[in-house]
Amino acid sequence: MAEESGLNYIVIDGEAAFYGPKMDFMVKDALGREWQLGTIQVDYNLPDRFELEYTGSDNEKHRPIMIHRAPFGSMERFVAVLLEHSAGKFPLWLTPEQAIILPISEKYQNYAEKVLNLLQNSDIRALIDERSEKTGRKIRDAELKKTPYMLIVGEREENEETVSVRKQGQGDVGTFTVPEFVEMIRKEIGKMFDNG
Repeated sequence: MAEESGLNYIVIDGEAAFYGPKMDFMVKDALGREWQLGTIQVDYNLPDRFELEYTGSDNEKHRPIMIHRAPFGSMERFVAVLLEHSAGKFPLWLTPEQAIILPISEKYQNYAEKVLNLLQNSDIRALIDERSEKTGRKIRDAELKKTPYMLIVGEREENEETVSVRKQGQGDVGTFTVPEFVEMIRKEIGKMFDNG
């Protein structure tokens, strides 16, 4: 199967579990260390032990072969490798908060909530920074948290029904309506999957 799929592999005799052949999928983390994540294993033992049977198309009893699969291995190990590999900067489609709305004062809280509602209705994961900090501090904190997009809202944005957009690590990218911003995120996510 690995050969037919064109995968690089090595055979290690005596390494598989005692009850059948096994494939382990090894990945390297950002530091070049190898980790076993996914695994698929054939099990001839448990079907015998539990006397499992099925009736085949020939109307005869047959013993099934069990396949154990763990596509991510230990979920904790998978998440740890992913965090380390991405240095905490998840791809846009995976990050818990894709955008944070930064009202420049509490006067614009209602507009920030309107923007949040529009984003959530478009399946964009966002939240509002409601702290009474200066906008520069909110931006700095969002950058440190590696939030992909910061949407700044104030008087101009409320009057024009727009958001001023900053991208993490890149700075200002312009002013957009909420539907334009949603479309921009969708295109960015689409490119990730088209190229990947």
